[in-house]
Parts: sequence; C-alpha cells; structure tokens
Amino acid sequence: MDSELFENRKAMILEFMENEMYVPMKIKEMALLFQVTKENRQEFREVIDSLIEEGRIKLSVKKKLMIAPPAIKGVYEAHNGGFGFVIVENRDRDVFIRGEDSLGAMNGDIVEVDITDPGGSRGRRDEGRVVKIISRAVTDIVGTYEPGGKKGTYGFVIPDDSRNSEDIFVLKENSLNALPGMKVVVHITKYGDNKHKSEGQITSLIGMKNEPGVDIESVIKGHGLPEDFPEKVAEQAVNVAKPVSEADINGRKDLRSILTVTIDGEDAKDLDDAVSLKFDENGNYELGVHIADVTNYVQENSALDREALERGTSVYLADRVIPMLPVQLSNGCCSLNPGEDRLTLSCIMKISPEGKILGSEICESVINSDRRMSYNEVLSLLEGNAPDDLKDECGSLMQMFKDMALLSGILIKTRQKRGAIDFDFQETKIILDKNGHAVGLEPRISNTATKMIESFMLAANETVAETCYYGELPFVYRSHEEPDPEKIRFLRDYVVNLGFSLKIGRDGIHPKEIQKLISSIAGTSEEACVSRMTLRSMRQAKYTTEPLGHFGLADKYYCHFTSPIRRYPDLQIHRIIKDQLRGRMTRVRFSHYEGILDRVAAQSSQRERRAQEAERDVEKLKKAEYMADHIGDYYEGIISGVTNYGIYVELANTVEGMIRLSDIPDDFYIYNEIMMEVCGKNSGKIYKMGDRVKIQVVAADKDLRTIDFMFATDDDLRADPVKEGKRNGSKRRKKANS
Repeated sequence: MDSELFENRKAMILEFMENEMYVPMKIKEMALLFQVTKENRQEFREVIDSLIEEGRIKLSVKKKLMIAPPAIKGVYEAHNGGFGFVIVENRDRDVFIRGEDSLGAMNGDIVEVDITDPGGSRGRRDEGRVVKIISRAVTDIVGTYEPGGKKGTYGFVIPDDSRNSEDIFVLKENSLNALPGMKVVVHITKYGDNKHKSEGQITSLIGMKNEPGVDIESVIKGHGLPEDFPEKVAEQAVNVAKPVSEADINGRKDLRSILTVTIDGEDAKDLDDAVSLKFDENGNYELGVHIADVTNYVQENSALDREALERGTSVYLADRVIPMLPVQLSNGCCSLNPGEDRLTLSCIMKISPEGKILGSEICESVINSDRRMSYNEVLSLLEGNAPDDLKDECGSLMQMFKDMALLSGILIKTRQKRGAIDFDFQETKIILDKNGHAVGLEPRISNTATKMIESFMLAANETVAETCYYGELPFVYRSHEEPDPEKIRFLRDYVVNLGFSLKIGRDGIHPKEIQKLISSIAGTSEEACVSRMTLRSMRQAKYTTEPLGHFGLADKYYCHFTSPIRRYPDLQIHRIIKDQLRGRMTRVRFSHYEGILDRVAAQSSQRERRAQEAERDVEKLKKAEYMADHIGDYYEGIISGVTNYGIYVELANTVEGMIRLSDIPDDFYIYNEIMMEVCGKNSGKIYKMGDRVKIQVVAADKDLRTIDFMFATDDDLRADPVKEGKRNGSKRRKKANS
C-alpha cells in the first residue's frame, strides 16, 4: 500500500471514530463495518496499529477502539506495596497505578499514563497504567549484594529503598567482587518492565552492612547527596574567607553599637541570624533581624555559587551535617560569631505595641554580636532559674530578652488572629555512641526561646516578601497552596464522625477553619490523631516565582530570607535585594533573573525534598536500631494511623511501629476507611486513631527501617509494668542469645 493511500485510510478511520455517534468497537467489528476482505485485513490492522502508535486512538481494557484522550504526564511516586501514584500538575486527583501496570517505573520517573478506570464519579482516585516512561529519575541504586546461582556466576542487589521492590540482576564480572551482605552502589544498565528485572553494574563498594557508619553512608549514596566539595570549590572558599576590612564596611549601615545577640541550639556552628530590639520615641518596637551577607563571598556563577545551587540546602543527619557551603564560610567568615565584625543584610521593622508592622528598612549592614546565646540559656534567664554566673554575665541583656519574649507573644497572637496554623509536633534528637550506634532518643521541646526566634524570622521573611512584591522585583517566594479539596472533604467527614466540625466554603477552606479545628481538639484524646490527619491533608510547601500565598501562615506573601548559609533560595533573594539597593536592577539584570529563577525555584524545591527524605530515612533506621535493643520491652503509645493491613502506634519517645492485622490473634479485623478504624468481625472490638494502647516490641529491621509491635495483654503488664527503656525484655534477649 503506497503512503498516500495509507494516510487516506488513517484519516477516514479517524473521521469515523470522531463522529459523536461512534460507539467503541473491537477491531474485527470495525473491519466488518468497513467491509474489509480477508486479503486486506493485515493492511487494515497496520493502519490501526499506526494510529495507536501515534497516540491518536487506543485500545480499551475490553479491547475496543477509542479516540485517545490527551496524554497525561506526571511524576511516578512509588510505594512500599509495589503500587504507586502518578502526580499530575494542575490536576486535583493523583492517578493510582497497580504494580502490574507500572511498566517498571521507579520513584521519581516522568511517565505517561492512560486512565483505565475513572474514579471521580465514585469519589475515588482514577486508576491507570503507565504506557510510556519519558525520563528516568533513578540511575543508581544502593542495596545489599547477594550472590546467586550454583557457581556464583551472577548475583542480585536488593535495594535499600523498599519503593524499588525489584532486585537488580548483576553478572559476576560486573560485581566488583562484592562480598555477600556488602552494601554497594549499582548503576542500572538495562531497565526492567512488568516481566523482567533490571540489570546493572556495581560501581562502588560501601562496606559490610554492620560496619560502623555504613548505614548512614548508604543513605547518603542512595539519595545522591554530594559529600566532599570539588577541589576548585574548596580552594575558592579558602581564598574568599577573609576578615572584614574597612573597604567591605564602606557604604553599609553601621550597627556595631547596637546590642545584638545570636540565639541558637547548643550544637549550632553556622550562626546565620542575629537579633536586636529597642524602642523608638513613640514606644514602638524596632526589631532588627540581621542575616549573614553570604553573597559578599559567593559571587554569582562562581564555582561556589554553582555548587551551592547544585546542593540546594544543607542536610542534617544523625551523625553529621552535609553543608551547602564549605565550612570556611558556613562556620567561619559567614557565621555571626560574637565579638567579630560581620557583614549582614538587615531587615529592621517598626512594630506597634499591638503587633502591626508600621514600616521597615532592608539594608546592607555590619554588626558585631555581643553574645552567642543558646535557647536553653535564654529560657533559664526568662524563667528565673539560670545559674548565678550566667545571670551576672547577661545582666545587660536581661531587659532586651524580656522585651523580646513580650513582642514574640504579640506577633504570635497577631498571626493567630489572621488564621495561621500551628502544628506543634515533637522532633527527636538521636543520641549515638562512639561507633554511631543509637543509644538514646531525646525530644526537642519547643519553648519560649525557640518560639521567640521563630517568630522574629517569620516576621522578617514576611516583610521582605511583601516589600519585594510591591517593589515589582523578580523573586523566589515560599508558597504553600490550599489543601487538596478531596483530602479536606475526607478530613471533614472524619472529624464530624468524632463530634467536631470543619466548615468548607464554596471557594475552598480558609486556614482559620483549620486553626479552629486544632484549637477545638486541644487537650482531647483525639488531639494527636486529628492533628496528624490535618497535617496529611496539607500540600507540600515549595518555591515559586509567583506569590501563590502561604496557606499555613494565612499570608499572601512569604519567602525564605533568613538562612543563606544553608538554603540557596535565601542566597538568591539576597543577591536580588542587593542589586536593587545598589541601583543595579537594570532591564538587563531584571531579564536575567526572569530567565533563571524558575529553574532555581524548581531545583531548590527538589533538593529540599531530597534532603528531607534522606533525613527521614536516617531517623527511621536509627530508631529501628535503637528499638532492636528493646525487643520484648513494653510501652504505652497512641494509635497514629490505621490502614487495611495494620495499625500504627507512636510511643512517647516518637518511635512509630506497626501491628499487622493478621498478627492480632483474637479476631479478624475489618478496616473502615471513613472512620479510620478497624473492627473485630466477631467481637466488635474497635481500634481507632487516637486510642491509647499498650504494646510489646517484637521486631526491628534496620535495613527495611521498620519496627513491629504486638498488643500487650493484662497478664504481661502485671508481670512487667510499662516503662521506658531496657528491662525484662533485655533479660529475655540475653537468655535467648546465650
């Protein structure tokens, strides 16, 4: 068949199918309709196949021909159970993908999907199948090598990340002579699909999995986090890290005579913010937030700048910090150490006694911090239980700290009035021994001092964002969009069943309604579960070049300005502000920023997510390591999640473990998604989110980063009362090991 005739037949079939009277039919049915003879059926099939290949028509699940809808593209988000979701931009619903329909897609891949089962009419997610993998996000995988075959001619790498559920096949000659049980990095040379495993080549040996430090090093490699700085970057950091000179100070606002302090955690080394407070002649507060002027040392498009953009953010792990900038800058000339002149970018705000920001000045400045304070020191001074020597040393600062605490309270109330949401979830500091083994869990408790600095940083971030918006500058905003409508409706149904209320308007939900809900559950037995459910209904914050608003803060304009040592968007914002202050925001510079900021925002958001995932993975594996030393011990906890396969319980030490429904011996439990509970089929016994329960630790797996519990019986508890720490369980373990 010549090409012209072939194209004419394609056009004829398309015209027929695009008619509104067309009813999907099978290929054989269409061939009969067009009276295709037996001799021409192969040619007819080739025409159909060509249209399918071009994506203009498709075969449904029931093998019927349909006009193909516009391609749906998105990011594949893999889950532990082998299934996944495709996250599609500007689409309310994610697309659910069964494991057998994933086409071998891995977490983060850009894919094209076909909707196989629209779920919108039933209030469910759409279901689909991956029809094409557009680009791969995963090229290297960290895992454990295990040899295979009788003669060891091949082996497999079992991925650490359980979302990558398939092992990677490795020939012996591509194994770098890895030993059984060794942690390795494998590069994928051939991707698998629904029927075949991926193949790879081991490129790096990390070490035996039980050696000290190998666990965290595996997480670092698994997330592709850069550790050592390239030689050129390190050299440049040494060259630019010079003491502040008179030439540096020239033209800056001199604030060295202003009483200024840094307030951070005890172990902080990168002190990038300092604060000052005084009153004007009308009794208004003058709050100064002074931020390290990192751009003075990191010039645009220098090796330092390119490396900082590539890293995007500092990463804080249990045993180390992977900094965005070399230590010569982050802990040296950019750190606002006391008694030393430091170059800063200051946001000085005039605030009324009622908490209204009356005006502000953003300027290049120089400060000399009077003292480096820790949160605990400031708290002890405010509460009156500080040691005498600290009281004596900080006598000149005491009134300023009291005024700061008062102003902080006023600012917090102001934000609450407009509807800002305060999720006060406990964070954990993991205590390691000299070998990096987790031996303790310490809660990081929010207090007056931490809230004070947080409040001042929020005020500066809001002020800078609003100023730059009205100044019509190209900019990087921190945006937190309104929650997904489906998740909010689910949350409303859930809290209504618990006796609470949540008002949703025609245009969506106002943050004040979320705030009211959080206030109404305070102190109730449902507080933990409703807070968690509410947090899960929120979207993830991200960086954007347009002010999309910050839902959680109930604010139109917000940015990250206060941490340029550890976040690239802050560094970029400083550069924009300084160009404006120095009169360099020409049309050419404006166009330059417009050309680069979308990429900066997108990459910074991605790097932030990568850092968060790495930090979360390290926390999970270290908590599993800690709880492995407590097998058999009893604890009291709160049910923090309920699924169709298990019940999650969170302990007071912030460890979360799971009780599998199949492991509950007394009954068969049925999952109720609306109520977020399970109910015994015979007994009618109910376990729901927020219930306080007593459990026993039965297993902990560092590799899988999982902890398993079982419900404790009254007899168990009478024999061994619930306490924190190792006790009878440890004795049982020693006996078993002997």
